[in-house]
Amino acid sequence: MEEKLLKVVKQFLKIEEDFCEDDDEIRLLILVAEEYLKNAGCKTDRSNNLFVLAIKMLVGHWYENREILGKADKLAYSLENIITQLIYSYEGDTNECR
Repeated sequence: MEEKLLKVVKQFLKIEEDFCEDDDEIRLLILVAEEYLKNAGCKTDRSNNLFVLAIKMLVGHWYENREILGKADKLAYSLENIITQLIYSYEGDTNECR
C-alpha cells in the first residue's frame, strides 16, 4: 500500500499525520474501498482523482460510522454518482472502468 494514499486519507479524515494508532485499520479500509469500487465495475486507478475521492468518501464513512447499521443513506447518493462517472466517463481511455 502506498503510504502517500494513507497520508491523503488521514488528511481527509483530519487525523494528525503522526497519530499512527489507527493506521492499520485505515489501510484495511482503503483496501476494502478499492475492492468495493472494483466490484462496482471501476478499474482501480489511483491516478484518477474521482477514484481517490471515492476511496476517501468510503473510508471516511466507514471510519466514522463503525456501528453495524450505519448511515449509508448519507453516502449513497454522492458515491453512486461518482461510481457512475468512473464507469461510463472514460470510454476509450486506457484507464476506463469495466
